[in-house]
Amino acid sequence: MDQRQSTHVTDRENGNYVRIRDEDDPRLGLFDKPLPCCGCGIGWCSFLLGFVFPLMWYYATILYFGNYYRKDPRERAGLAASAIAALVFSIALLITILVLLL
Repeated sequence: MDQRQSTHVTDRENGNYVRIRDEDDPRLGLFDKPLPCCGCGIGWCSFLLGFVFPLMWYYATILYFGNYYRKDPRERAGLAASAIAALVFSIALLITILVLLL
């Protein structure tokens, strides 16, 4: 057999699994693991749970500004969405309090 590893179907049937790797980009297989929280990530779970528990948006905002997404860049969009939701909620809460008090 030559030096390259085969990805042929018969090799997989024999139990010889081959890790798919790109020689130009060694980080290709780095993010093959699923995200936590049912596979959608902490950011998106915080975003969805924030509609029931708004403090989750603030938790995700702290993670966003703490650069948590550097561990896994796939988390960035969900954390940013939660940060925006926290901002909108804060402004709406402030306006509501001002209307009630004035």
